[in-house]
Amino acid sequence: MRRAVCPGSYDPLHNGHVEIIARAASMYDEVIVAVSTNYAKKYRFDLQTRLQMATQTLSYLRGVTVEPMGEGLLAEFCRSRGANVILKGLRTTQDYHYELPMAHMNRHLTGVETIFLPAESSYTHLSSTLLKEVAALGGDISEFVPKAVLERFRQEKDQ
Repeated sequence: MRRAVCPGSYDPLHNGHVEIIARAASMYDEVIVAVSTNYAKKYRFDLQTRLQMATQTLSYLRGVTVEPMGEGLLAEFCRSRGANVILKGLRTTQDYHYELPMAHMNRHLTGVETIFLPAESSYTHLSSTLLKEVAALGGDISEFVPKAVLERFRQEKDQ
């Protein structure tokens, strides 16, 4: 079985993420969307909410599961799940330069390979950080995020 891991904080999940995960699902028998938590970061949505939004959004994709990554190294998470591929979407060359050293380290640690997929050009401007900022300032993000994410933003706004 060909199994890949698509890691990320997904705070929030956006259409660029969904597009990469959908492409991964067409390439691998199983794709694990590993929702990570970096305790040095301040998140808009807690882990449970991010897991729920991802699960709801990605339920239509065959072979895709959503799991918390937990603490520890991504390479070890992959090994524990029997995945030999980490799949990452790239928007720009800056993403590549940021991701490449981690790809080398993950391969060194456990032999897991990293595959880079270029983002669809219509999504290269999207980032979770930018979308959170636009939403916080009252901007419309509806065309950039899945329905489950948009609903959660609206719920928070109404509270």
